[in-house]
Amino acid sequence: MNFYKCNLKSKKIGGYFDIPRIQDEIASLEKQQSMPDFWYNKENAESVIAKIKKLKASYEPWQSLLAECNDLVSFYELTLEEHTDAYDAEILSQFTELKKRFSDLQILSSLSGEVDKNNCFISIHAGAGGTEACDWASMLTRMYLRWAEEKNFKVETIDLIEAEGGIKSISLEIKGLFAFGFLKAETGVHRLVRISPFDSNARRHTSFTSVYVFPVLDEEVEVEIRPEDLRVDTYRASGAGGQHINKTDSAVRITHLPTGIVAASQSQRSQTMNRATAMNMLKAKLYEYYRQKKEEENEKFASEKKEIAWGNQVRSYVFQPYTLVKDHRTNYELGNIQAVMDGDIDGFINAYLEKKMFQQR
Repeated sequence: MNFYKCNLKSKKIGGYFDIPRIQDEIASLEKQQSMPDFWYNKENAESVIAKIKKLKASYEPWQSLLAECNDLVSFYELTLEEHTDAYDAEILSQFTELKKRFSDLQILSSLSGEVDKNNCFISIHAGAGGTEACDWASMLTRMYLRWAEEKNFKVETIDLIEAEGGIKSISLEIKGLFAFGFLKAETGVHRLVRISPFDSNARRHTSFTSVYVFPVLDEEVEVEIRPEDLRVDTYRASGAGGQHINKTDSAVRITHLPTGIVAASQSQRSQTMNRATAMNMLKAKLYEYYRQKKEEENEKFASEKKEIAWGNQVRSYVFQPYTLVKDHRTNYELGNIQAVMDGDIDGFINAYLEKKMFQQR
């Protein structure tokens, strides 16, 4: 058992990011935090605190892992000196756990993009399949809600259009560190195969739903939008919200005419607040669209524009005649489909991020 490999790998942590630079940046921000007038500008104060939290989260887990690796190596060397194998099983168990943490942190360190650490919006749209697809959209929504709950992320519904059998479309804001970095792996068409609960003849049906993930932008990220390029529509909100929300045109839909990108919000009673939310979503969508266009990697954006049907799926979920979830981009698969529908999608996310990480090397 080569326990020294764990120790040597851990010493390469500095190669992933510049720890002294991060520590200097934290020290500078904490100096600002100690100033008497720090809280005079509440918005700036909250931004500084958030930056400190993000910076510490980027390297403290590595420091902890390195310390534990060194402790394990020291313990292993002690057992060699004492010529005992009584602790081999315990050492192997700890070593296996440390290797998994190393792999997870390595993936996390690859999320170094400008907006990877940000919150995100996720839009889910039912496609081919009618009532079946609307039910499938509801199932996927639940899956992401359970995933977010397990991560202790907060979720807010921004826009919801219900339909017979489930959801026609829904937009959620998911708030948590690296929410976009992780969930960007989910963008694409998701295919369901099962015996339909809506078919009296119990026939097997195939349904499709699209998922599109884009980042919530920080203030320092600017997206230029000309007012003349926008069409703003107001309408009565549907769904929950009480009697008042259904009697006023409080919901807002904004269309960016040059690209056809649409953002809508009906989560607030106030039309002004819904307009602000919809504009934030539109900026986020345009940022992702232009970024990918500039890099000539339009697959994520194009996936929502493609027909939500055969040939475009990134992942398949098969309930019958066998149970299997398979990602067609990475070939990662899992037979426990109920666990996946309960939010266990980290394996698929990690496989996608690992593939991207190796492609960039």
